[in-house]
Amino acid sequence: MRRIVGITLVSTLAAATAACGGRQDTAGTDTGGAVTCEVAQATRVGIATGNAIGVYFAVGNAFAEQVNAVGKNVQATASETGASVQNIQQLVAGTYDVAFSLADTAADAVNGTGSFTAKQPVQALSRIHTNYTQVIVRKEAGIKDVAGMKGKRVSTGSPKSGTEVIANRVLKAAGLAETDVQAQKLDLTKTVDGMKEGTIDAMFFSGGLPTPGITDLLTTGADKVDFLDITPVLPELQKINEVYQEGVIPAAVYKTPADVKTIVVPNVLLVRENLDPNVACVLTKTLFERKTQLEQANAAAKEISLDTARKTSPVVLHRGSAKALDDLNAPK
Repeated sequence: MRRIVGITLVSTLAAATAACGGRQDTAGTDTGGAVTCEVAQATRVGIATGNAIGVYFAVGNAFAEQVNAVGKNVQATASETGASVQNIQQLVAGTYDVAFSLADTAADAVNGTGSFTAKQPVQALSRIHTNYTQVIVRKEAGIKDVAGMKGKRVSTGSPKSGTEVIANRVLKAAGLAETDVQAQKLDLTKTVDGMKEGTIDAMFFSGGLPTPGITDLLTTGADKVDFLDITPVLPELQKINEVYQEGVIPAAVYKTPADVKTIVVPNVLLVRENLDPNVACVLTKTLFERKTQLEQANAAAKEISLDTARKTSPVVLHRGSAKALDDLNAPK
């Protein structure tokens, strides 16, 4: 019996799998043949997303629903996770078959740097939406810049998340060590609760726009919090990775008094480098052919574009995805 990946499915099928006496990777591996975008056998894939009130989770679940609606012998299940670093680790381990990741963390993975001690065997399905580094402070904390976080209670995001990676890099770029702040390694739900209750002075979150949890915080406590402009540390961040760029959170997104300057990072969808290319092709085609449905789940999906899909360097584009993009871009 084939092993079905995805945390939400493993427990319910464990007994049946054991009874069959053998396990195979349901998504299959690349045997080197031509890419037809046809999947012959029923295949299940697990998708690693992020925090439950973040964009990864919203878009990831919508993506799974669209994969299931299209059929093509591929069925998907999305799961809540700690996001980028954890996603890549579990992707390589075989727990999941598709993983959302920040581009800087993905670059660390293929280069064997940062959170990774060796080069990871991952490739990209596509570049997707942009993540905005959303740094919010409680007005009572008196924090005017990143350096002002010294000694403060700061949520740096879920452990092994892309948020944690960029939060620590931003702190370092401002001349602070992780020990200079009272770091709270919390997921977005607990972070928002802490900001509301006053147990956290500042928070980092890297996510698309709008991030549901941030919308909640700004809706219920807009008079108690402010966005912090962190762009002064951008030059130091770009010494680490040129993927970091300046961006703007438009005032209309969270109904702030004015636009907010911040640092942005692209996102990518990752798979193992040996994934069956026909499965990769089906997944990639679904991503673009059902983009309208993804946009209904979260507006961040509007950024998914064939024009930028291949811009995943230094992560190599999977050959199944390359075939899908060739087909999608072919003259009709």
